[in-house]
Amino acid sequence: MNFDGIRGKLTANRDLAGLTWLRVGGPADYLFQPADVDDLAAFLRQLNPAVPVFPMGVGSNLIVRDGGLRAVVIRLGRGFNAISVEGDTVTAGAAALDAHVARKAADAGVDLTFLRTIPGSIGGAVRMNAGCYGSYVADVFVSGTLVTRQGEIREITAEELQFQYRQTAFPEGAVLVSATLRGAEGDPEELHARMQAQLEKRDATQPTRERSAGSTFRNPAGFSSTGQADDVHDLKAWKVIDDAGMRGASRGGAQMSEKHSNFLINAGGATAADLEGLGEDVRKKVYENSGITLEWEIMRIGEPLPR
Repeated sequence: MNFDGIRGKLTANRDLAGLTWLRVGGPADYLFQPADVDDLAAFLRQLNPAVPVFPMGVGSNLIVRDGGLRAVVIRLGRGFNAISVEGDTVTAGAAALDAHVARKAADAGVDLTFLRTIPGSIGGAVRMNAGCYGSYVADVFVSGTLVTRQGEIREITAEELQFQYRQTAFPEGAVLVSATLRGAEGDPEELHARMQAQLEKRDATQPTRERSAGSTFRNPAGFSSTGQADDVHDLKAWKVIDDAGMRGASRGGAQMSEKHSNFLINAGGATAADLEGLGEDVRKKVYENSGITLEWEIMRIGEPLPR
């Protein structure tokens, strides 16, 4: 591949396992790390339109299959992680970590506290309409800037994204480069105290020290936990997994966490096939037990190794 005037780093046959939280997966045909928005736009304009593009964040919600990915993976770095606050709006680069955005907003008295415990970066949070404690990105999203697959830089609205539970109508091959969010006003000290309490609750109930990718399956009822005392658990993914006897289930180096049964973990030496296969085992058992078909929340991409 030859490109004129590109300042970013293009690497052929780049292994992706080390870029994901689960530490599994084969190589991408190419990995491109753009220097800035203009560099990304120039690269996409020159890239053969037949070549697929996959934007990748910090790999917190992702299984890359063992055979790798026949595409150019776009990974945004330091040129895309700035965070600025003006009044009640926060504009963050797509590579900015959700936790950093929540903290910077709280410093300025803007309530984006629900982002504090969501793993990953703002780009992925927007794309998947991430949420917890009853709040979602859809509730605070104002607008975003993206680079289309054709290399055009443009704004995108909430109406265009069509936010739904854990999904959006994101344009194919486009790369989100920044998002503007609006939160309610709050007292910085109180906001930070709330986030600290959320962290302590998360660490007490989730395997935060294990190699996981966050929640494995969407809640069947189509909404996230609110954290409130009256929250109903009957149709939470972890509950139907427990009822099917799959807490702690394993395959190869993959395991459903004993601490939280909706967390798929690499317990040591797991392959992508182990992890995805165990997830499918869980889906089968849950369906047999309750008639509920669990939907993956973790994104799975790429090709399996040939048998």
